[in-house]
Amino acid sequence: MGYTVKKVAEKTKLSPNALRYYEKEGLLPNVGRTKGGIRHYSDEDLEWIGLICCLKNTGMSIKQIRDFVTLSLQGPETLKDRCEMLVEHKREVEEHIEEMNRYLEKVTCKISYFTQQYEDYLTQNAEGQKDG
Repeated sequence: MGYTVKKVAEKTKLSPNALRYYEKEGLLPNVGRTKGGIRHYSDEDLEWIGLICCLKNTGMSIKQIRDFVTLSLQGPETLKDRCEMLVEHKREVEEHIEEMNRYLEKVTCKISYFTQQYEDYLTQNAEGQKDG
């Protein structure tokens, strides 16, 4: 079964331009073409697009993704290298999540602080209006 650029764009929520860019950058090296030269994506291409999006959305650079794809094209002898790449990326993502959680805690504390300040302000104004 094959998919057009338009269909893949709909399925992946990526623009056709993004798909063409990924192909141009070597992230999707095996996209088939019809006799007329129109791109024809396979289920395997969709799997790769899903992985590319996952890696990109978790902070992996296009160059690193390209390196991963290049290793994948070289066959099973690169499995260890690919696994090491993903383990390192996972560690970086986990560090980033920890950092974001620290920021989230600070934001949560500030929300609590400003909410209390606002409630105190409302209470003071309500009391001032009663006295007036």
